[in-house]
Amino acid sequence: MNLLWLQSGGCGGCTMSLLCSEARDPLGQFRDAGIDLLWHPALSEPTAAEALDLLEGCAAGRTPVDILCIEGAMLRGPHGSGRFHRVSGTGRPMTEWVARLAAQARHTLAIGTCAAYGGIPAAGENPAEACGLQYDGAIRGGLLGASYRSRSGLPVINVAGCPPHPGWVIDTLAALAAGELREEDLDALGRPRLYADQLVHHGCARNEYYEFKASAEKPSDLGCLMENLGCKGTQAHADCNLRPWNGEGSCTRGGYACVSCTEPGFEEPGHPFARTPKIAGIPIGLPTDMPKAWFVALAALSKSATPRRVRENATADHLVVTPAVRRTGLK
Repeated sequence: MNLLWLQSGGCGGCTMSLLCSEARDPLGQFRDAGIDLLWHPALSEPTAAEALDLLEGCAAGRTPVDILCIEGAMLRGPHGSGRFHRVSGTGRPMTEWVARLAAQARHTLAIGTCAAYGGIPAAGENPAEACGLQYDGAIRGGLLGASYRSRSGLPVINVAGCPPHPGWVIDTLAALAAGELREEDLDALGRPRLYADQLVHHGCARNEYYEFKASAEKPSDLGCLMENLGCKGTQAHADCNLRPWNGEGSCTRGGYACVSCTEPGFEEPGHPFARTPKIAGIPIGLPTDMPKAWFVALAALSKSATPRRVRENATADHLVVTPAVRRTGLK
């Protein structure tokens, strides 16, 4: 299968994430999956006229494009012309190139939240008129339109994340190459369910603190980040703590609150990222599927039962009280 990768309005972090994978090199993984990389702006040797000839051949249908990967937001400005971002040497907007290529592609993928929903470039007043391939924020539409389907019959596959875990990208591409990814394998926002059916909360190293509602009060604390420091791990769809990045880390393991970067609109939460908005002392963003009354009752009960070890460690940057050494009593 031929893979063509283009970068639009973004920082290049999705490619950096892929290259920093703990697994073997991405190009080797592509080959193992039966995928031939036609061109990537940072990884391929062809440049200038040679690269443009390749792009024109793909857009015209002379060179088959089985998988089209777009990284970065679609910059439609000014006034819908797309001329804020033109492909060097062509004078034509990137949006025009993407639309032509998407019409030929067997599968179209938005790599990262910028390409999926607009992401960081769409924040604020959005003078660049940034949007995603098939979403403008949480609203279907985007550059290609709500009704767009690739030649396989699938909508745009949104491998969302800022940046996405390298495993999400590789697994999605491998599933497509094996013919094992169908529309029912995508969630309501077009994300592959192979990672979007999980929550960042699953496997979080701070879960004991969460269970007892023993909360961190400042960034260096070991406690749960949800109550005070803006963590959305109980709502965010991703498996970051089940398959840690490079086998080792995640935002919460590094002491940073999850900002739910796989969802549309994460870039403008309406409050500081590291602060939890509350009403009458109760966090607005409650865990997924949990009624407010249940959460309040559970929090009160949990806090009353918090062991001293958990309570004191929660507001420290290191273990102050270690677990007691006791026999389990199990035979």
